[in-house]
Amino acid sequence: MSRIAITGATGLIGRALTTSLTADGHRVHRITRSVDAAGPEDLVWDPAAGTIDAARLEGVDAVVHLAGEPIGASRWTAATKRRIRDSRELGTRLIADTVAGLDRPPGVLVSASAVGIYGDRGDEPLPEDAPPGDDFVAEICQAWEAAADPARAAAIRVVHPRTGVVIAAEGPLLEKLELPFKLGVGGRVGAGRQYVPWISLEDEVRALRFLLDHDLEGPVNLVAPGAVTNREMTRLLGRVLRRPTVLPIPVFAIRLLYGEMGVSLATVSQRVLPTRLEEAGFAFRHRDLEAALRVALDRP
Repeated sequence: MSRIAITGATGLIGRALTTSLTADGHRVHRITRSVDAAGPEDLVWDPAAGTIDAARLEGVDAVVHLAGEPIGASRWTAATKRRIRDSRELGTRLIADTVAGLDRPPGVLVSASAVGIYGDRGDEPLPEDAPPGDDFVAEICQAWEAAADPARAAAIRVVHPRTGVVIAAEGPLLEKLELPFKLGVGGRVGAGRQYVPWISLEDEVRALRFLLDHDLEGPVNLVAPGAVTNREMTRLLGRVLRRPTVLPIPVFAIRLLYGEMGVSLATVSQRVLPTRLEEAGFAFRHRDLEAALRVALDRP
């Protein structure tokens, strides 16, 4: 049995990871901002204030840091961009500084990142050693990963899961798309040639646990093999929901509705490869997007 502390434990991935770990007998300590929500195994932190109950982290075997302001929740104003950056940079720096200063530090810090670090790259294959992009999300991801440097300097194994679009009923992609598709107005965005790196929620959790148990460090792409284009994803989602997908969504409409955020998240192309994960021996359960969609949406 291991003791594992998790930030972002109430989010989509954090909840699923917590359930998986506790089902196998591990002790999970949620790192929460809510004093009222904290249970006897949990500890409280405030990333903005730079405070955390460090004593409760002494002797934990691993820390999984998933917390961060959602990127696609609303239009990007200057204030929203600041919150997105601060939530990642300040939170990660606090976790890294804290574990680096412990008398009994964890053996590993799994500190989240995202495929957004690669920017808009067309059909270029993107393994982990591909250079970063230069747009807003890419810059945020670079700062996010760099903020874990204090843990690295303290000889803690630090690994950055660069997660793609998580396929889950409550995931941000399907939450936004399911209703329009059911109404028969779903369609590809623009020409639909942009690649969408994806992973099922089950494989995301299994991959995170793989990173806890295997001697990997640095960036690791958490995406299924063979990224699909937006056109292909649209076709498969329409088939799973048995709805037409003949009407393309023009980019100007995305910009009108969601501004820079919508255009950035819906039109960038990232053909990301899970190179290091597969080389380390990880076996995906969902390599086929249609099968993953059917599981997520309970459509046999």
